[in-house]
Amino acid sequence: MSCLLDKINSPEDLKGLSQKELVELAKEIRKTIVTTVAEKGGHLAPSLGVVELTLALHYCFDSPKDKIIWDVGHQSYAHKLITGRRDRFSTLRQQDGISGFPKRAESKHDILDTGHSSTSISAALGITTALSLLKKEGKVVAVIGDGSMTAGMAFEALNNAGHLKKDLIVVLNDNEMSISPNVGALSSFLSRKLTSRLATKLKRDLESFLKRSEVGENIWQVLKKSEDSLKSLLTPGMLFEALQFEYVGPIPGHHIDTLIETFENIKNVPGPVLVHVLTKKGKGYAPAEEHPDLFHGLGPFDIKTGKPQKSAAPKPPSYTEIFGQTVVRLAREDSKIVGITAAMPAGTGLKALQEAIPERFFDVGIAEQHAVTFAAGMALEGLKPIVAIYSTFLQRAFDQIIHDVCLTNLPVVFALDRGGLVGDDGPTHHGVFDLSYLRMIPNMVVMAPKDENELQHMLYTAVQHNGPAAVRYPRGNGVGVSLDWQLKELELGKAEVLKDGDDLAIWAIGHHVHTALLAQEELERQGINAAVVNARFVKPLDKELLETHAKKCGRIVTIEENVLMGGFGSAVLEALADMGINDVPVKRLGLPDRFIEHGSQEILRKEVGLDVDSVVSACKDIMDDVSTDQVKSAKVHSLPMQ
Repeated sequence: MSCLLDKINSPEDLKGLSQKELVELAKEIRKTIVTTVAEKGGHLAPSLGVVELTLALHYCFDSPKDKIIWDVGHQSYAHKLITGRRDRFSTLRQQDGISGFPKRAESKHDILDTGHSSTSISAALGITTALSLLKKEGKVVAVIGDGSMTAGMAFEALNNAGHLKKDLIVVLNDNEMSISPNVGALSSFLSRKLTSRLATKLKRDLESFLKRSEVGENIWQVLKKSEDSLKSLLTPGMLFEALQFEYVGPIPGHHIDTLIETFENIKNVPGPVLVHVLTKKGKGYAPAEEHPDLFHGLGPFDIKTGKPQKSAAPKPPSYTEIFGQTVVRLAREDSKIVGITAAMPAGTGLKALQEAIPERFFDVGIAEQHAVTFAAGMALEGLKPIVAIYSTFLQRAFDQIIHDVCLTNLPVVFALDRGGLVGDDGPTHHGVFDLSYLRMIPNMVVMAPKDENELQHMLYTAVQHNGPAAVRYPRGNGVGVSLDWQLKELELGKAEVLKDGDDLAIWAIGHHVHTALLAQEELERQGINAAVVNARFVKPLDKELLETHAKKCGRIVTIEENVLMGGFGSAVLEALADMGINDVPVKRLGLPDRFIEHGSQEILRKEVGLDVDSVVSACKDIMDDVSTDQVKSAKVHSLPMQ
């Protein structure tokens, strides 16, 4: 049997296929996606749910003249397969391979680099407004999921789009809302008929005719209200109509013929239009249909069973698991503790709290800004909120952290999962800015554990602290250390000396403390006596110990999985300058001033110089660059300002 997918090198190739062939192509695309993700990992359920929708959009519109913008982008695998990347699809999310998200550098059909949710309508409105001003042709379509529609930014854009009345098509990909099949079918039929080319023309002509007189205007308003009432009775479209959108739907999202008919119709409707499409996450692969949350984003798995591929050796629990267990424990001991997440209960580990103490668990949807200010309100009344949000997503609530939490010095704990390089999801998901954007805020305490045991102690410390505190930890498994049963409160701003030495001092933060310890062992074999410090706190920094090591060692190397600009190493340099210690050389290891692409964490850490060999090399460099006599001189002159 011939493979249709092999003949599709661009969206233009779709237009020669019959609708029956498009149905077969959808099956081939699903098989390709499942096979590839089973081997490489990725976002399976979202991409399987929009295969027919993707084909219909590219069949009806002319990309890239017509712009199709995917919100978040983790549902864009079918889009990638039919836009010239079929031969490279096996490299999905691998270093130097194609990204798991839309990326303009990859294809002219990728209109916007995406990875965070709820941005598509704003970008699409900007594009269609620009096309209008520049008198360029082209339709603009934003595809957004019902989850992404929970964010305030999406509604800000809808509101503005209704006001501007520009031509814009928003496709609401709804895979959660439950609508009676009969009601949905009737509404779908009415929407298609009311938006047909003939019906649209008749409606415009009738409106123009009736509005020529006062009586006619009154008649038109009655007719319009009747149509709106019928739509409102059968659909959830009243909200979108109120925002001045023409609402169409709900449309069955896995019927190619219905989708094509609908999109062909709405191409002729002026102004903003919202098409409500009902889809099923994981469509076509039973395990993903049954458990779409588990198959949203995952690593390699067995296709027959749907179960994750087992590693050769058992691994320690992940930082996320330890966080979840610790929060439940703390909440049981303190009735004031509550947990808040932004649509990520499983991803952040707060699902454990949801199951154990559901009345003190709050999922606010994809609304990080609201989550932070919501937590502030709770703290104002004496509760102790723990806000668990991935590092990269907390960036979206930067103003709320400053204005609503830190300005009032409220006891809100921020648990930043995925701090550092996350791997295959790439630059939109690397949590490499948090140490910089958090340590600059007054009243904020910023800490990072060296291992999973210290994570639980830091969470306990953060909860006991009467002010804002952030605990930042990486994606993946812990080191494998045993967990203390008795939780202890760490002294704020006090670092931990793990190895003593006098040739140089390695100050590390977070999980790279263990990188430093391994580097220290190799340096010792080479005759270099290095001290290793677990900084624990980026803010407040242990200036007393730092001064001691500056005087004793005369050379300092800092390690962080954060951008170097404004990060932990910068904090060390600032502290030394404030103490008047200007002659001690400091070598900072961290991320360069560029966005880091996707690849495994191991590969990326080596690439940016954060693996053990790179740390050893950097330490040897600073030893070679600064002679023993210079170090002795620096030690003499490195005196604090009086």
